[in-house]
Amino acid sequence: MSDAPVVDELTPPERTLMGPGPSDVNPRVLRAMSTPLVGHLDPSFIEIMNEVQELLRYTFRTDNQWTIPISGTGSASMEAAIGNLVEPGDTMLVPTNGYFGGRMESMAERAGGEVVHVDAPWGEPLDPADVRAAFDEHQPDVFGFVHAETSTGVRQPDVPELTRIAREHDAYVIADAVTSLGGVELRVDEWGIDVAYSGPQKCLSCPPGASPLTLNDRAMEKVLNREEPARSWYLDLSLLEGYWGDDRSYHHTAPITNVYALREALRLVAEEGIEERWDRHLHVAGALKAGVEAMGLEMNAPDEYWLPSLNAVRVPDGVDDGEVIGYLLEEYDLEIAGGLGDLAGEIFRIGCMGHSARPKNVNYLLSTLGDALDAQGATVDVDAGIAAMGERLAD
Repeated sequence: MSDAPVVDELTPPERTLMGPGPSDVNPRVLRAMSTPLVGHLDPSFIEIMNEVQELLRYTFRTDNQWTIPISGTGSASMEAAIGNLVEPGDTMLVPTNGYFGGRMESMAERAGGEVVHVDAPWGEPLDPADVRAAFDEHQPDVFGFVHAETSTGVRQPDVPELTRIAREHDAYVIADAVTSLGGVELRVDEWGIDVAYSGPQKCLSCPPGASPLTLNDRAMEKVLNREEPARSWYLDLSLLEGYWGDDRSYHHTAPITNVYALREALRLVAEEGIEERWDRHLHVAGALKAGVEAMGLEMNAPDEYWLPSLNAVRVPDGVDDGEVIGYLLEEYDLEIAGGLGDLAGEIFRIGCMGHSARPKNVNYLLSTLGDALDAQGATVDVDAGIAAMGERLAD
């Protein structure tokens, strides 16, 4: 048997996180994670669970009873939404305009559903006319769309129109709000969304591990009246109902520390005010966008569906995106990311989310990105970018 390994004390680098997630975590959230553990059925923890649910309802802009954090990352809340609502034999309509529409497709197929598509190019939102045509052709039972597509930097406009089309066909609507919840306007009840899911590590600036999910009564009724159980025991909402519902009966050991963190992150949302928080993201990301464009770079998404929380910037000709990303990490401890799928090598993905959506971060991003691009031989005007950023922030 080998000797015990010698491992140094944990000392990860201090990064500035301006990629597609995670974002910088507020110190208050980190402090909340260091508070003592209690049992997952302790009366004090049950009170915390109640508070988290109420704060999530505020942030989602919903009165849904079934508003909970799923124990897992954003992909767990995504799979809980799709794997419970889609039954074997159901048809689910999914988009083709980004990476996460493809993930919806995979999850729906694993749930036993038949998948059909509504098409749009990567980097463009869905056209309501195309959604209507797809409904008329396929008559789906469930429609999924991505509100804020992390892979392309595109925000889906016209959400109430999309949900209206679905309701006309008696279909359920699932919204991917992973990169919008807490940073981009989202009104679950007012917009007619049946199910929405998110992740905590983006606009909420919380470590991953407890991921928001909300279902209205109509959707939950479908879940509770399934002919056969959901294929995942762990994510079966008819079982999780017992833990997060009135009974508070044992289902699994919740990630207590992550729930503490989510509670504190959501308290920060409520203290700032959800509409004020949307405005802050729009204002600070607008300064980032103005600065990038003044430097001589091009945004991937047109203004009418630009996504403030995730800025997709075109990689200049002759520049290796991986070299720039590596340079920023090595020289400046700054994280951004490259493109996925059809946009791999074509864009930088620059987050402006939660605690990272601050003027000092944007200023640092513009100056360091300018240096990294200059090292690659690209022509950029950092001074013009910083000036444009300052003018926008002063507006």
